[in-house]
Amino acid sequence: MGQGTPGGGLNRQPGDRKPDGNDKKDKKFEPAAPPARVGRKQRKQKGSEAASRLPTVTPLSKCKLRLLKLERIKDYLLMEEEFVANQERLKPQEEKAEEDRSKVDDLRGSPMSVGNLEELIDENHAIVSSSVGPEYYVGILSFVDKDQLEPGCAILMHNKVLSVVGLLQDEVDPMVSVMKVEKAPLESYADIGGLDAQIQEIKEAVELPLTHPELYEDIGIKPPKGVILYGEPGTGKTLLAKAVANSTSATFLRVVGSELIQKYLGDGPKLVRELFRVADDLSPSIVFIDEIDAVGTKRYDAHSGGEREIQRTMLELLNQLDGFDSRGDVKVILATNRIESLDPALLRPGRIDRKIEFPLPDIKTRRRIFTIHTSRMTLADDVNLEEFVMTKDEFSGADIKAICTEAGLLALRERRMKLFILFFR
Repeated sequence: MGQGTPGGGLNRQPGDRKPDGNDKKDKKFEPAAPPARVGRKQRKQKGSEAASRLPTVTPLSKCKLRLLKLERIKDYLLMEEEFVANQERLKPQEEKAEEDRSKVDDLRGSPMSVGNLEELIDENHAIVSSSVGPEYYVGILSFVDKDQLEPGCAILMHNKVLSVVGLLQDEVDPMVSVMKVEKAPLESYADIGGLDAQIQEIKEAVELPLTHPELYEDIGIKPPKGVILYGEPGTGKTLLAKAVANSTSATFLRVVGSELIQKYLGDGPKLVRELFRVADDLSPSIVFIDEIDAVGTKRYDAHSGGEREIQRTMLELLNQLDGFDSRGDVKVILATNRIESLDPALLRPGRIDRKIEFPLPDIKTRRRIFTIHTSRMTLADDVNLEEFVMTKDEFSGADIKAICTEAGLLALRERRMKLFILFFR
């Protein structure tokens, strides 16, 4: 038998696996990683330059869009912040304005008193008066136009504290505005039967001074200021005044004497002043006061406040007819059927320069009145108007008109086309 090698081991050939006690699996072969870059090898920088240098970063498109979005959000937030700040700053002013508006609405919604401004003390205070009380020192609210305030103007006052809360733009009293005759009456001088002398006198005293004032200047006299028409009821006094209003182009103001009597103290004289002031503003004008005996009765010792107020109204009327102020192109026509009850101061020359009497119609005037009222009627053949003209009963013009109207009503009742006139006793 052959002998082994030294050390008792077997002969190993190159490439033989070394015997191991633990048989492990062989590892898989992995190739080496490729180099990180290709080209010349960069030298590493050393020192402070290497520490301070940063790499260049180029933003991508997504980053730029994100930046624009954030800037937009920032602008919106800035606008919102400014809006909230303005709201906080303006909120007290809006609340104050809303409170002021509510106060103004409460003032204008509540009843207000009408008064007169007596005197302006300063921009915020004044002295006012009303028809039911004395004068008061009150305040002027801030929303009132102070440029239009002047002494004597009509104002609106608070019903409790009497502060000035408004100004009445229309300075003309509504009652005076109603007195103005807007549409001329249809009656003319041709509709008046007889009364030729009365028509001539009223033309000379009222119409001619307004149309041809130079004639009176040439003669050297002043034209009459006013006339009074007096006579029995129904004799044509108001009819003649309507004819004057129809024939003249002047402003015609008609008022009844009882309208000048007011409830509160001082309202009657104030209405008379307002009437003549408006007539002077609208001149040439004619003021016709019917039933003047309502305020122009003779003065006596009055025992009640109402009677004294009527006398004060008449005194203001006397002052307006002949006072310091010239009436100019304003003519006054008074009418009454009780001239004996009027105060002598009202009828004296200088106030009433001409007194025109209206008597009951005579035979000629009756015939003329019957002709006027029956001109449009179809009379029966047996109607003889002369019987009624020659009667001895005293008929006024209004009675003759009533006879003709009654005859027409009877014909209407009996469905007849022709009329006959009944004689009423």
